[in-house]
Parts: sequence; C-alpha cells; structure tokens
Amino acid sequence: MARSSLLHDSLGVPDPLRRARIPKDLGSVTTIGEEADPRPVGMSVDNVESIWKAVEHLYRSGIHPAIALCVRRDGEVVLDRAIGHASGNGPADAKDAAKVLATPDTPFCIFSASKGTTATLIHLLDERGLLHIGDPVAEYLPEFARNGKAGITIGHVLAHRSGIPNAPKEALSLETINDWELQREYMYDAKPMSRAGKRQAYHAVSGGSLLGEVVREITGKSIRDVLAAEILDPLGFRWMNYGVAPEDVPLVGQNYPTGPPPMPPLSTFLTRALGVHPDEATRMSNDPRFLTGVLPAANGVSTANELGRFYEMLRQGGQLDGVRVMEERTIRRARIEQSHLEVDLSLGLPIAFSYGYMLGGKVLSLYGPNTTQAFGHLGWINIMGWADPERRLSVGLITTGKSVLYPELVRFWEVGNRIGKEAKPLG
Repeated sequence: MARSSLLHDSLGVPDPLRRARIPKDLGSVTTIGEEADPRPVGMSVDNVESIWKAVEHLYRSGIHPAIALCVRRDGEVVLDRAIGHASGNGPADAKDAAKVLATPDTPFCIFSASKGTTATLIHLLDERGLLHIGDPVAEYLPEFARNGKAGITIGHVLAHRSGIPNAPKEALSLETINDWELQREYMYDAKPMSRAGKRQAYHAVSGGSLLGEVVREITGKSIRDVLAAEILDPLGFRWMNYGVAPEDVPLVGQNYPTGPPPMPPLSTFLTRALGVHPDEATRMSNDPRFLTGVLPAANGVSTANELGRFYEMLRQGGQLDGVRVMEERTIRRARIEQSHLEVDLSLGLPIAFSYGYMLGGKVLSLYGPNTTQAFGHLGWINIMGWADPERRLSVGLITTGKSVLYPELVRFWEVGNRIGKEAKPLG
C-alpha cells in the first residue's frame, strides 16, 4: 500500500496526495466477465495475463479508484475485467464509507471519448445525404455566421480546426446545459481565435455541442435520439449514448479528482481549454444534471465492453453481428488524416487527427507501438476507445481517477503499449 494511503488510514483524514486505498489482495477487488479462449484468435493466456498485469500495475498507483478494460481480438472478447470500486474509495471518502465494487457491467462517463461516437454519427448522416462535412456550418445554422464564422465547415469542427476551441464558462453551467436555445446563442456569439483551417486547437466541449445542434436542425430531433435510432438500438447497445435516463444515474460509477492538484500555469491552461477548472469538471460529471444531459463532446456513458464494441463495429467496416449500420467506405473516408503530429494549440501535444478520430502512429501513438492503422479517441485524461485493424483489435479502457500529471503516469501509457505488444499484427 502506498505511504500516502497508510497516512490516510492512520489519521482518518483525506489523503493529501489524493489517492485511493489499495488492498494487498487485488483479487478481492477484481471481477471478470465472459472471456473467450484467446488461442483461436492468435493470442495466448499468457498474452492476456500480461496485459492485465499492466492494468494492476496502474491500479496500484492509487490514482484510479476503478479501472475497466475490454479487449476484443478478431471479434472475440479475450479480456473483460474491472478492478477497484465504482464508489466509496475515493481519496476524500471515509475509510468506513460504503463501497461498491466495479464490475465489467458498471457504466462510467467516458468524457471526450464521446467525440468518437459523435464523429461516427456525423459521417453516417453525410452518407445518408442529410449533411456534407464540406459544408459551412452556417448553411444549417445561419446565425452561426456572426463574428466572421461564415467559412467554418463541419469538417473544420471535426478536425479541431474551426478556430473556436473554447466554450464560455456559462455554457457549462449545470443549470442551463440542456437549454439548447441558449446554448445556440453562445455558439452564435463565439469569436474565432484564428482563421478556420489554419491551426489545430482541440475543441474540448464547443465542437460537440455545435455538431449536436446541426443534427437537431436537420432532423428535428436531439442528437441523443438520432444516435439511438441510427446506431445503438439496431446493434443492441445498452449504453454508449449521451447521458443516461434518470433511473440509471445510481448505476453510473463515480469519478474523482486524484493525484497532485494541478497548479498554474497547467491549471490555467486546462481551465481555458475545458471552460472550468479540471477538478470542477470531474466533480460535475457525477452530478445527475450532467449525467442526464446531452453533451456530445463530453458526457457519453458506457461500460468498457460497449466502448470497445462500438469500435469493433467500426473495425468491421460498419457492421456487427450481421447488422450493418453504415458503409465501409464511409469509415475509410472518416479515417483520412487531416493533421500529422501537429502540436495542438489547446493540448500542447502532437496529435494526428482525421475528421473526428485520433490516429495512431509509428512512434508516437496513444495505442501502442507501430499502430499506424489504429484510430479512436481519448477521454478526460485516462480513457480510451480504439480499433486497430492491423491487429484485428478493438479496445475499451476506462479509469475513474482524474489526475493530469502524476509520477506513475507512464503506467497508463504502458497499458496501451502492452496491448499492442501482446497482440501481434494479423493483417
């Protein structure tokens, strides 16, 4: 057990380093779902256990009260496990607080991993002829042209190159996040920071909200309803939509600010990108108003299994279990690179984007080594969903501790690296 956790236990006060209590016996907080024999799909039991050891190593840091991972290989679930607690073991929770074990069936907020879902739906609507990603947003929302935004296209928004990366703090108020008419006014009044298409600057919240209103304008329905009707319901998903029904709120695992509190200038940088302080954004995600709202860039809710299953549909070219929801060529077009390791002005990191997905690479990649064909999306700090066609992999990785920088951060990256190494390319 980490020294800080021992101090926490002995004094009965919140851990100053903001870490969860980690039991000596990790098996006591581990649950395993249905897993197939990995050998018929080119992996061994040792390969799978090596991946899980990387997850356990990350969990021992105490940064993540819960971690869930699901790995599919050639369509077979070879790993589907959760470790830790969905609630009751956060850094500020009392030692004797009621604890709820996380399981593979526990849904969590996936934050910006929702962007991959939203991008997929936009490409599907393009395929259907309801919109075109090359069109200016103002063709669908004429008032958006205010303040010199007439030339911003849907494609610019998908590729984080619209020039309006930041939403005002008012747009993130829990009192008004579902007031779509007011939210539109915030979008209309936004002033570009740069010319559309010129520079990449990650749209933490603004882009998803804008795309959601384009969908509402062309369909007359909430993007939540369109996503369900066009993709989720035909494929039998239980989760993966924006927010949840009120009766499902108690089922959603909690998120926790963990690790060293972010300090200026990092906290200032992140607050500008998110619209609120990082710790506030994390706490907001547990609020029923947030969990029942519709934020297409930020409040998707899913299990790790369903997050990976969504990318399995994309890996299989738009179909799953014999049901086709989109054309393979649509997905190929959606994956075309729009920026190659350009340093993002919002994130300060070199990230390659397509029209809506974060892309893998030869050396620098979110998805492990030599993952040039991989695509997916990161969610608030330590969540990822992705597909790797070369390895015939689809993965959902969800964590609940939200720490921007902490000594064991390399352990998170090691999980993706281990998956890439243990699952050799199949072509």
